[in-house]
Amino acid sequence: MKKLVNIKIYLLGVVVFFLNYSCTEPLELAPISSIGANSFWQSEQDAVGGVIGMYNQFRDLSSRTLYFMGEARSEIMGEGVQNADYRRKYFENDMNEGNADLDWLQTYKVINYANLVIKNVPNISFPSEENKNDLLAQAYSMRAFVYFVLAKTWGDVPLITDPVEGYDAETTFQERAAVATVFELIKDDLDMAISLFPSNEFENGRSMWSKPAANTLKGDVYLWTGKTMGGGDADITIALSALNEANTADLSLLDDYSRVFDFDNKGNQEIIFSVHFSDFEVSDNMFSDMYINALDVRETFDQETLETIGTPGGFNWWAPSATMRDQFMDEDSRKSASFLEVYSNEADNAYITTIVTKGSGYTESGSRRFLDDIVIYRQAELLLLIAEAKNALGQDPTAEINSVRSRAYGENFSSYEFTSSSQTENDEAILQERLFELAFEGKRWWDLVRFDKAFEKVPSLQGKEGQNYLMLWPITLETISLNSKITQNTGYEQ
Repeated sequence: MKKLVNIKIYLLGVVVFFLNYSCTEPLELAPISSIGANSFWQSEQDAVGGVIGMYNQFRDLSSRTLYFMGEARSEIMGEGVQNADYRRKYFENDMNEGNADLDWLQTYKVINYANLVIKNVPNISFPSEENKNDLLAQAYSMRAFVYFVLAKTWGDVPLITDPVEGYDAETTFQERAAVATVFELIKDDLDMAISLFPSNEFENGRSMWSKPAANTLKGDVYLWTGKTMGGGDADITIALSALNEANTADLSLLDDYSRVFDFDNKGNQEIIFSVHFSDFEVSDNMFSDMYINALDVRETFDQETLETIGTPGGFNWWAPSATMRDQFMDEDSRKSASFLEVYSNEADNAYITTIVTKGSGYTESGSRRFLDDIVIYRQAELLLLIAEAKNALGQDPTAEINSVRSRAYGENFSSYEFTSSSQTENDEAILQERLFELAFEGKRWWDLVRFDKAFEKVPSLQGKEGQNYLMLWPITLETISLNSKITQNTGYEQ
């Protein structure tokens, strides 16, 4: 199965077989051509091509959209030195159906590819049944993850489990399914995926779904339903079991936090699942929006700052907020590995901006490329998820928290060692540790919702307690106009 990683040539065939869709087509539930159904799904190679096509679509979704959904509305980001009008509505939580921008187009494109694999691969003859099961497990995992993202972001969403292979009102225009029903599918898909994966190894590398990744996702899902949807201890117990199973895989925290994200260290032993970015395949990803353009690098920057920036690139459309930056201790190695505060070296020592150094890519021929992989799950987060589940169940989370902290503080660890306290205080410590460890990885907003801390921690939401509709996104007018059965989320109606 390692051959999957190398079959890049097949992407062209996949793109040819599967129709490209325009933004005017309803919810991306546009048809797959009859050629795809009748001629494409004939061999193992076809099945591999279909799965790679699914990952190709997922990379498009991951490049920026996952970050917008998972972090942009939190307290992490604020104004950069360049015009932030497009992004201000996110961190100011001033979205409405007219300006929310993010629709369901790309998410349902990924789901449709997964549905195609799930429908067609069982009918293909494989020399190895394990290979077939592995491909199916990846598709079930992907569908579960994308529906998880949709449900956390919008609540009720259309539930599409069959590939759309023709235009008709029944399959193209569907009502929103209750969020509880969506989570039933997510959980069923994960159980199916975990049962199909042939081993607990990363057989196809760490840029494809695996059994450890599916178990990590299962733990994430059950923590969400346990803490936000009334699942309680029963769901959290299932979460902890899945997370512990994931942690038995070939995983290890790297000694150097900054090396987890480096372009030349992709697929390292800390990674559970990441989205692969490579030169000549895709344009720069979300981290290019958080660095600094050459036009904004000033002579008044001190030499150390200029050396850290190195080759400028991208933009500084938004920047880490003071609310977030001020929580980091100088002894925490994650601070310098995550962001750099830029000040003038003139007499006033004025603050200018902050750039994100995590995900800063590489330079070649005088140009900076932002092509570090987008990490979906890694072991440090897995440990903190285990700590969260253990604390919710009244167990001691000390070992997991200190595993993460000891790397962060190094020789200064003894001054920051975690000691278990009350369940409430432990929860606060875990939430803050997740901020330090996972900043700019698209996690913070969903963390705040899961811990029920959004109204407390996000300045733009303070004083709005009780307006719980703000935990979901509005559905764009374009989405509603394309499907008359879609209704707006309560609170966003105009």
